[in-house]
Amino acid sequence: MKKITAPIISIFILALLAFSACAATDVVPQDKDLADGRWTDMAKRYAIPAMSGDIADAPKPEVLASWWDALGDETLTQLITWSLQNNKDIASARAKIKEARASLGISKAELLPWLDSTSYWYDKRTPADTGGTGRDADIYRLGVDASWEIDVFGGRRQTVKAGQAALEAQYAAMHSAWVTLSSEVALDYLTLRTLQEQLRIARENLVLQQETLDLLQSQVDAGLKDQLALNQEKYTLEQTMALIPPLETSIEQMKNTLAVLVGNVPGSLEEMLKDAKPLPKLDMGMLIGIPANALRQRPDIREAERQLAAQIARKKSAKADLWPKFYLLGSIGTESIDSGSLFEGSAKSYSFGPKITWPIFHGGAIRNNIRVQTARQEQYLAAYERTVLNAVAEVRNALTASIQERQRNEALRRGIEAAQAALDLANDRYKNGLTDFNSVISAQRNLQSLSDAYAISEGQITSNAVRLFKALGGGWAPLAQENSVLAAGDVK
Repeated sequence: MKKITAPIISIFILALLAFSACAATDVVPQDKDLADGRWTDMAKRYAIPAMSGDIADAPKPEVLASWWDALGDETLTQLITWSLQNNKDIASARAKIKEARASLGISKAELLPWLDSTSYWYDKRTPADTGGTGRDADIYRLGVDASWEIDVFGGRRQTVKAGQAALEAQYAAMHSAWVTLSSEVALDYLTLRTLQEQLRIARENLVLQQETLDLLQSQVDAGLKDQLALNQEKYTLEQTMALIPPLETSIEQMKNTLAVLVGNVPGSLEEMLKDAKPLPKLDMGMLIGIPANALRQRPDIREAERQLAAQIARKKSAKADLWPKFYLLGSIGTESIDSGSLFEGSAKSYSFGPKITWPIFHGGAIRNNIRVQTARQEQYLAAYERTVLNAVAEVRNALTASIQERQRNEALRRGIEAAQAALDLANDRYKNGLTDFNSVISAQRNLQSLSDAYAISEGQITSNAVRLFKALGGGWAPLAQENSVLAAGDVK
């Protein structure tokens, strides 16, 4: 009987493995290019307008990778580099990658045979009136147990596939955090430089107004002018002085915000940022003509796509629970009622054989789990499409803002020229007694207001370019390279 059993078991195992290989091909379809068709359809429906009528390619990956280099500001480059290395949100994102990698390792381990050492000793007594010996007996055992679920219908492999996609999603999430962080540092830095320029304009106007006030005071003292013009210039000067404290406060807040973003103690960047510098400029020609497909490089879209792929795999794994599960079980060891005879030939024991389980009645739990996973898949699909729509909206908004702000900036520049000419004329006419001092005051206010708005507009133009780089998914490739080897090893 033993001679017949062994070949039968061997044939059964070979057939099971062959069936498993066939099932792997039929039951587990690949999900590569999961969203290609859906993306193509959405790209056609939600086209992105170019910044001009010219046809041009999207910014090259190497340009988007370190777009801040195009601004030519060494301080900004240093701040962004520090932030990508030390920011606490990035540290949290790296920890989530480690978590996803470990979870994937658990899923992969479930595809392999498991070995467990089972060794024990216990004292046993069975009552005589129940057919036992009525005496104590010691049982000793040393052994190794093995179990292996043969993944015929792909449930375990789909779990691994979900873990791989989840790990890829976490990498994309960290890349997305890099994109957001680099743009946030740049925007705060541009805000700081804009505030410093506004402060410079306010102080410059204050000096000019003080000179005018001193001149008027001397004329009043000489009896050449009355107090009206002097008082008008005094409250104009005080209004300008009142602009300075809020600007100083905002500048300090921006410095502290930047320190937190780069992972430093607030106040540590004072020496680096105390001196005002010109706003960095960007050649806007590099952003002309952006096709919709350029958005695919955004890591948040990649993240949403991988999350959807992971959920599709979870749904397939849930469906596999409807089918039988095949196991190979085995055990080898020694067992004896006497520790002295534990290693004798008669104490050796082993067992080996297949096991099949098939769910018959679980109260609808399996099918309800499939419905749960299907509903979650629909949620991830909606989230993916929403991410694409938001990406298109961000690019369109950034493009429109860039175009309109440049037009506004040009109007403000012309306004400053006209206001300066009006102030020169008002001063000349006042000195010659052809007009009162109100025209001078009005011209001073208009010039200060236009100069302040122009400084803000200059910063806004570069800020809009930064927002466009962010909308295109720029800013993560350099640090992505340091994880590329690990990522490749994780997802094979």
